[in-house]
Amino acid sequence: MSEAEFISHGLDTVEKYYQEYGFRARELKKQGKQVIGYLCSLVPLEIIAAADLIPFRIKGNPHEPITKADTQMETIVCPLIRSCFDMALKGNYEFLDGLVIPHTCDSVSRTYDIWKYNLNLPYNHFLNVPHSCGEPSLEFFKDMLDVFRKSLEKLTGREISDQSINRAIQLYNQNRALMRELYELRKSDPPLISGVEMTKVLVAAMSLPVDECNTLLAGVIQKVKERKNGPVRKSARIIVIGAEVDDAALMEIIEESDANVVIDDLCIGTKIYWADVEVTDNPIRSLAERYLLGIMCPRTYRKQKGTYQEYLEERFGHIGRFIRDFKVGGAVLYIYQYCDPYGFEVPATKSYIESVGIPVL
Repeated sequence: MSEAEFISHGLDTVEKYYQEYGFRARELKKQGKQVIGYLCSLVPLEIIAAADLIPFRIKGNPHEPITKADTQMETIVCPLIRSCFDMALKGNYEFLDGLVIPHTCDSVSRTYDIWKYNLNLPYNHFLNVPHSCGEPSLEFFKDMLDVFRKSLEKLTGREISDQSINRAIQLYNQNRALMRELYELRKSDPPLISGVEMTKVLVAAMSLPVDECNTLLAGVIQKVKERKNGPVRKSARIIVIGAEVDDAALMEIIEESDANVVIDDLCIGTKIYWADVEVTDNPIRSLAERYLLGIMCPRTYRKQKGTYQEYLEERFGHIGRFIRDFKVGGAVLYIYQYCDPYGFEVPATKSYIESVGIPVL
């Protein structure tokens, strides 16, 4: 699809890539591109893009029963990972040339060998991401990102220069800025784009090269601003908080219940689009800082400083700002079964949100 078609079709293109997830990756594979699948928001896509590879986020499908995965993986593994693995075993991601799995939660990191053995892809990499935020952790993570870079150089047979990484950083910073601009259109009452539509945009974005995604986002923003019949005003403005919600069904349930979903704190949403990467002479260090410190994920330990309320503000203050800026009236916490990091976080999250005067479901 040409750049002009991307812009002119807007949400229609989003719908296509949402319904036929992986369609564009298959096209690029046929054109000779190598596609690298990954799990989780902690994989630095800039390094993959700098290697002239296509990053592709593996997603599950809650409408598809998990059958094959349960013959290879414990059923107490989080249903998202089991669904992702099930889709891969059933051939939905046959176009992948490689897989990157980061050290995040147990359901992701402890299943690496199962993915590697069963998919038998030409390239596999386990990215060791530290769980704490101090300077030693940053130095360690920087070293791990260098190892990651070298592994991709070995795969492609090409050097990945600091300059190429910085170019990729600039493209992804542009991508994050465009996505934030789209989020801004949800501040009005009613929002200009619904929660269901926004979820589909976020999912489509996970499947595209960053330059194509930027063109698509520019087109969506233009079309949303011009539309005459957008979402209607409903009785509540909701924030949805949780891990990876990569299907619009939850948003449909909420919005069919006379509410507008106007903002999120999700792994495919604001968590990955609110923090940019600083462009410096040391891009690997910049990436380490952004992916370890800039993504507010419960798998990363942050030592308590000051009072408990100050600690909650440090960890969840971004949610408080979303509540104020988007005039949120209620919060929905969506926690996957067996998701320990988010499950253990519920009491503190609920306590913080209620402290700013918002009811929590």
